[in-house]
Amino acid sequence: METTLKIKELISAHEVQVHYKRPVFDSMIKITSSRQSETIFRKYIDAKRIDHKEFFWILLLNNSNKLLGLSEISIGNDLGVIVNVKEIFQLIINTNSSSVILCHNHPSGNINPSTNDKLLTSKMIALAEVINVKVLDHIILTSESYFSFADNGMMI
Repeated sequence: METTLKIKELISAHEVQVHYKRPVFDSMIKITSSRQSETIFRKYIDAKRIDHKEFFWILLLNNSNKLLGLSEISIGNDLGVIVNVKEIFQLIINTNSSSVILCHNHPSGNINPSTNDKLLTSKMIALAEVINVKVLDHIILTSESYFSFADNGMMI
């Protein structure tokens, strides 16, 4: 009898629920350009730290390109940042996002995308396509400027 009870406990399913309350539609900001994305990221980030460590953020958007939210995915060091792709997709699914804009900074001040930046962008585009989500852009920030993959025809 005791063994049967333990087996039932082991195979019993635990209910999982996802709770998310989107912002009121009329109050949501519509993203229409890389410049607007850059402005939103800069309002959120700590300008005093942008030249010291690399950070990775995302904007989550609905199917009207209205902003659902912004999330800091990870903090690295002066040489790079490790991006938790799984966390990005958890956020996309939990918020029912239709698209996403990626962003990270280069503490060195070099605005050009690295080989790793390009590989991550391609990987994210391919993975997002599987769940019918679009990666609209990948923004690289420095304290002086920004680079947009979309503006430079690199969202392939």
